[in-house]
Amino acid sequence: MASKNKKSQVAIVMGSDSDLPVMQSCIDQLKQFDIDPIVRIISAHRTPDVAADFSDNAEKNGVKVIIAAAGMAAHLAGSIAARTSLPVIGVPMQASSGPGGLDALLSTVQMPPGIPVATVAIGKAGAKNAAVLAVQMLALSDEDMKKKLNDFRAEQTQAVLKKDAALD
Repeated sequence: MASKNKKSQVAIVMGSDSDLPVMQSCIDQLKQFDIDPIVRIISAHRTPDVAADFSDNAEKNGVKVIIAAAGMAAHLAGSIAARTSLPVIGVPMQASSGPGGLDALLSTVQMPPGIPVATVAIGKAGAKNAAVLAVQMLALSDEDMKKKLNDFRAEQTQAVLKKDAALD
């Protein structure tokens, strides 16, 4: 796993280590774009001072996009977004019990005006999309990243065309 003390343009923050198996797909997707993210476990409720310090210093530490994953009450993305002007992408997580992640989805997406959290789907698909969305944000000012994104999209297109051709 990535070190919390290194420099990276993308940080992934999880509310619990139980989120890591799902968020590994986000880490892996970022690495396909040659981004080695900062990865942290920080709880909005159990370590609020750590969450505040992380949020307050992320930009100074070179982070440009924060991906925050949490389940249940899922306040992590919103609490981080409240303390930074960096874009925050929320990944709602399904808890071991409860309504299948719907609670986390609603908590993540229902932010007050002026404190947005870009919210993706629940779980692994959302984790992968969070990584791609972060790359899209970085590609706005990074031509190399834009090329990698365009290559990724072309590879996706070719994979679907290949599967379609195999049906004949």
